[in-house]
Amino acid sequence: MDFPALNMSVAPQVEGFFDPASNTISYIVKDPASDACTIIDSVLDIDYAAGRISYDSADRLIDAIRERGLSLEWIIETHVHADHLSAAPYIQQKLGGKTGVGARIVEVQRDFGKIFNEGTEFQRDGSQFDALFEDGDTYTIGSMTAFVIASPGHTPACMVHVVGNAAFAGDTLFMPDGGSARADFPGGDAGELYDSIQKVLSLPDEMRLFICHDYGPGGRAVAWETTIGRQRADNIHVGGGKTREDFIKFRSERDAQLSMPKLIIPSLQVNMRAGKIPRDESGALMLKVPINGL
Repeated sequence: MDFPALNMSVAPQVEGFFDPASNTISYIVKDPASDACTIIDSVLDIDYAAGRISYDSADRLIDAIRERGLSLEWIIETHVHADHLSAAPYIQQKLGGKTGVGARIVEVQRDFGKIFNEGTEFQRDGSQFDALFEDGDTYTIGSMTAFVIASPGHTPACMVHVVGNAAFAGDTLFMPDGGSARADFPGGDAGELYDSIQKVLSLPDEMRLFICHDYGPGGRAVAWETTIGRQRADNIHVGGGKTREDFIKFRSERDAQLSMPKLIIPSLQVNMRAGKIPRDESGALMLKVPINGL
């Protein structure tokens, strides 16, 4: 594929922050030519059993940005996560920056708005975010031009963000020995996911690829950086020339065996609101639990 905004000569500084509670890696991505940076896939801590939230994971990002004297320009969500809550509003309040997500967030809001029986006050137009990205859209981080690749299949709004010689895969791809994301949530599609992955794998072999989750398969240490070339050759789900039909069969059979993520109920309600926790009629922060809805 042709990527007009691709510039492999730019090497952003990338720092990963691992959250062991959700196996999520959040990133600070810095422009090497300025103090500008972005955060990708932040985490809001939650003790779901106790109904309490805290900000340790987000404060690590905030402290790092302040200590380095950086200027936060963007708070990016690669998709509406089902396994952790976004800390975007908290970070934005502390540091500023604009929030961005894929434009097909409106489909996610429509589907899960029904599941959670949201009222008319819940806007299903993506207006909770500052920017809605379409495939191929660009944005700037200091002197760097970033661009987005729509990668639906896990969710409709999934996007891979490419910044210079670094790409951020969200849940579309895991490390080569971890494979790919599930495709059985509402709006997911295994065939669409395969097509999206092939588009991502058409990036240059030497492109650095940073993933959003890692579970240390086989007992190895947690890792989050690989390359497009290694994914194309070695990814256990799509590498080595595996066909679309093989992938759909495997993904469908595998997904049928998976349990729901532990934090899917709170995560979806919060993340489809750009990280804002919903309130009940009295104004109190409140989450719903739909029975047999997922």
